[in-house]
Amino acid sequence: MSGKDRISIFPSRMNLTMMKGRLKGAHKGHSLLKKKADALTLRFRAILKKIIDTKLLVGDIMKEASYSLAEAKFAAGDFTQVVLEKVESARTKIRTGKDNVAGVQLPNFEPFSEGVDSNELTGLSRGGQQVAHAREVYGKAVKLLIDLASMQTAFIVLDEAIKVTNRRVNAIEHVIIPRIENTISYITTELDERDREEFYRLKKIQEKKKKLKAAKELELKSLGINEDDAKNILEDNKDEDVIF
Repeated sequence: MSGKDRISIFPSRMNLTMMKGRLKGAHKGHSLLKKKADALTLRFRAILKKIIDTKLLVGDIMKEASYSLAEAKFAAGDFTQVVLEKVESARTKIRTGKDNVAGVQLPNFEPFSEGVDSNELTGLSRGGQQVAHAREVYGKAVKLLIDLASMQTAFIVLDEAIKVTNRRVNAIEHVIIPRIENTISYITTELDERDREEFYRLKKIQEKKKKLKAAKELELKSLGINEDDAKNILEDNKDEDVIF
């Protein structure tokens, strides 16, 4: 196992416990990020479906708007210059908001109208019905375009968030967790090897003590002294009184 495949750490039981805690946290983080990626993907597909449907609807409404404008111009004449002269500020405005999806802030555009319609009398002399219809159809088209812009902006933000989340999931799954597992395996192997060395050392000490004891017994026997009869000066035996 190379040093790149594991974390550089001293093999000890405390570090083994710490690495097991980190492994548990990595698994939990992987699970949470996986759920987040699934939630973002679900919302991503829902927005994609809405975008496709809205684009088809926008195509139809813009076609209807062009026909209604042609009808209004045919009935009321060219009223473009009249409309431009009366316009001072936009009536349809956009209010921005945010939607929270699994911690990702998605922008949301909401159209609203304020002020009075300065062109409500346009076409009063002739073609008023066609002009009002054209105004209504173009108003619907503007709202659909704002909704489409809102969904496409959220689509781009979600796409980037999904890519980042998937990269994090893959990094945890294929890099972080294997490195922690390899580190735990390395620490466990080193601790087992250390325990075997300690056991071997104690075994050799016991063998050496037995050899020393056997050599001492042999030496006492050669001197004609029984080991059982030999007194230990450390024993708490009461000596007889000596009288001078």
